[in-house]
Formats: sequence, C-alpha cells, structure tokens
Amino acid sequence: MKTLSKLPVTIVTGFLGSGKTTLLRHMLDNAQGRRIAVIVNEFGELGIDGEILKQCTIGCSEEEANGRVYELANGCLCCTVQEEFFPVMRELVARRADLDHILIETSGLALPKPLVQAFQWPEIRSACTVDAVITVVDSPAVAAGTFAAFPDQVDAQRKLDPNLDHESPLHELFADQLASADLVILNKADLIDAQALAAVRAEVAEELPAAVKVVEASSGRLPLAVLLGLGAESEQHIDARKTHHDHHEGDDHDDHDHDAFDSISIELPQAEEAKLLQALNAAVVQHGILRVKGFAAVPGKPMRLLIQGVGTRFDKHFDRAWSADEARSTRLVLIGQDLDAQSLQAQLRAALEA
Repeated sequence: MKTLSKLPVTIVTGFLGSGKTTLLRHMLDNAQGRRIAVIVNEFGELGIDGEILKQCTIGCSEEEANGRVYELANGCLCCTVQEEFFPVMRELVARRADLDHILIETSGLALPKPLVQAFQWPEIRSACTVDAVITVVDSPAVAAGTFAAFPDQVDAQRKLDPNLDHESPLHELFADQLASADLVILNKADLIDAQALAAVRAEVAEELPAAVKVVEASSGRLPLAVLLGLGAESEQHIDARKTHHDHHEGDDHDDHDHDAFDSISIELPQAEEAKLLQALNAAVVQHGILRVKGFAAVPGKPMRLLIQGVGTRFDKHFDRAWSADEARSTRLVLIGQDLDAQSLQAQLRAALEA
C-alpha cells in the first residue's frame, strides 16, 4: 500500500478588509486541478464567506464544491482548536487521499500562533503540515499608520477581547500576525505610490525574521507557485516565534470570551441597490456595526448582488444568476456589539419603504 505524504495546509491571516477572502478566491479560481479543501473561520450564521467561496467550483458539481468548504462560525480559531477545528481536521485527514491542499482563512482578530501550534498534536502532525502562514497586509492602511482600513471598528472589536489589552493593541496584534508569517503579501499595492509602499515594506520588515519573503500584490493576484508549495513546516518552528500574546505556563485561556459580539441575520425584500446601501450605511453609523456581509435581490436584475461591508466602506458586485427555484430576497449578516435583530430589521425595512 502506498504511504500517503503529509497534506499541506496554508493558513491565511490578516485584519478584516485586508483581502483574505479575495486571495482565497483567486487561489481557488486558479487551482489548476488541485483538489483543495477550505476552512472558513468567520462570524455569521449564514456563513457568507463560505457562500462566496463555494462559487469557486473549479469545474466541480455543486455537491462536490459544498463538500470542500468547512465553516467554523464562532470567529476565533485560537478558541475553537479543541472544539470545532479538531473534528473538521480529523474528517479532512480521513479524506486526505482525495485532497491535495487545505486552505484556512482566519478571522480578522485571530492570532495565528495558537492555530499553528494545534498542528503539533499527534493526530494532526502525523497527517498534515503547515505549508505556510500567509499574512495579508492592507498596504494603504499601514501607510496611513492605522494598520486596518477602519481602525475604530477593529479596535472596538479588539477591546471586547481581554487578552488583547495592551498600550498599543492594534499595532501589537498586527505585529503578532507578522511574527507567525512565512510569507507576507503587501496587498492593495496599486493604491499607494512607490515611496509609501517602500515605507510599508520597511515597517513590515522590522517585525519579520530575515527568511520571511515579502511580496506585493493587487487584489491578491499572485501566481500559485508563489503561494503554495513553500514547504515551511511552520508547526516545527512556531514555538520559537515570539509574540506579544504568548501564554505562559499557568495562564488561563478559558476567559477568551466573544459572547459580547452579536452576529445577527436579517432578511429583507427586494431593494434598489442605492437605497439599500444608503440604509446600511446609516445603520452602520448609528449602531457601530463592524461588518456587513450578504446577498441582495435588486428589482429587474436577474443576478444576485453580493455585498461586503467593513465599517462604512461597501464592496459589491453581481455574483451569479438567481436559480429558478430560489426565493429572490435579501439576506444579510450584521456583526457588532449589542445589536437587536428585530429593531435593525424594522429600521432597514422602513428605510427601504420610505
């Protein structure tokens, strides 16, 4: 019997809005026959990131594509490694003869180091290896000194986490995402000038081991030869990577509580694109909503409108045609603190009807 080699795993990390999901879509769209499983770690009952990634079927049937996406819905991989993450990995390990690679997209505030350390567990270590940790950097945000496109929203999310209580928390979390990296992508490089990009590269280099490569990209468009097959075996050296959030012996990680986050589902009727975006923008400002993700039905349009919002910045495009047996409605996930689903749904419906 042929001995199976270890299944390579790529972990993609970076602040929300940096372009992680876009990078994964690019990798899946250009998989060139590779059989790839995806673990999406994101807030949202509707699994919006999972829905986005399921569109990248690489010539597979819908059933096969759905079978390749595993969604961990509680938003923090460093907390789920003993719960959801382990059984998902165990299932993938059982199917590794049918797979060539695993991609994991972490949430915007996930610390990569504990996740990589989970690959030291005997049952996972014997079957998988971390091919690389890829950290996606929002270059314009770093150039502006904010590290994230919407630092107020990210910082508000961070402050709910007692383990990230530091004098310069956002910078330290950014540094920790870099400290675990085997490859750093300076994304959105086309949005700043050469001088600013050089300054970003220099700032990032200060947080990196000398061997870590730094590449520039626009919308994550890089050859797969740059992204996959790095062979870093990160789990073997991750303990030596020092971060601001290393847990010492006796530290208790059980208080890592995300219950203060609300992830609510909203369903709305068909709506004009401009009116919906205006209503969502007002709700974001009024209620401090961190993230908006979902799909909208626009009257007279045969295709579904994909909406992704970070703070008051919204990206949207028509992603696919509505199926004949599919209800044409607007489904959204709103992520924030102290959100009331019934009140927000009523507010948005009223704004659309006005």
